Amino acid sequence: MTPRFLLSTFAVLALSPAGGAQIVVPTAAASAPAGPSYADMIDLVLAAPVIADATIRSTTRLKGADIVGVPAGIERLYIEADVTALIRGAGGLPPQIGYLLDVATDARGRTPPLKKTRVLLFARPVPVPGQLQLIAPDAQLGWTPAIDGRVRDIARAVLAPDAPPRITGVGQAFHVAGALPGEGETQVFLQTADSRPVSLSVLRRPGERPRWAVALSEIVDDAAAPPPRDTLLWYRLACTLPPQLPARAIADLAPDDAARAQADYGFVLAQLGACGRTRPTR
Repeated sequence: MTPRFLLSTFAVLALSPAGGAQIVVPTAAASAPAGPSYADMIDLVLAAPVIADATIRSTTRLKGADIVGVPAGIERLYIEADVTALIRGAGGLPPQIGYLLDVATDARGRTPPLKKTRVLLFARPVPVPGQLQLIAPDAQLGWTPAIDGRVRDIARAVLAPDAPPRITGVGQAFHVAGALPGEGETQVFLQTADSRPVSLSVLRRPGERPRWAVALSEIVDDAAAPPPRDTLLWYRLACTLPPQLPARAIADLAPDDAARAQADYGFVLAQLGACGRTRPTR
């Protein structure tokens, strides 16, 4: 069991405003059969310096100064867990870790049994050896093979050298009308966090379905295609792009061309579909 002085020190570090205090309450998403959405899980992966597969060894109910600010109906627990695998994290982890978890109680004021529960933790290190701080209220997920596999796939995609960049905004949009009625091409350049090129293109031909693609280079060629759903590139677009082109993006276009560019951009959003995020962004 963690010594009392160390537990109190960790509680201050993990829950003080300077440490980014979070009240961690298990959510329905963590236990629902379908699991969290792809967008929810990728939000967690992107935000977590440490991702660990662990099994809860013991829980200790905290009292007194360690539960200041905890609302009614919530119990603050100190969790000790055995690390099964480190999915992401520089410097590794010890075989056993500790962290704080705030858990909703049932109608009788009891917390659910957590001992021997296998979980996935999305956390950050704190200046206490062997201790972690969960990054968000839903940063402990119940382990399943499907969720574990998806988290590992996301982590590999995020850390890959060719991972698509984070989209920060929409740049300039262009539309060129074709020789035939209804024919034309729209190109929308996106702004990225590291200034790498990303652009959307929509091609319309009479009698054919519109075709769209995303390019990750300066040149849009035949290899460009729409991103498959539930991939990092899809997430970057579906969860970031604004609902319509900003006025500045089409300010230099003729009114008809601006309207066509706006319509083609709307077509891309419809093809991407909803982001599917259910957890609040921070």
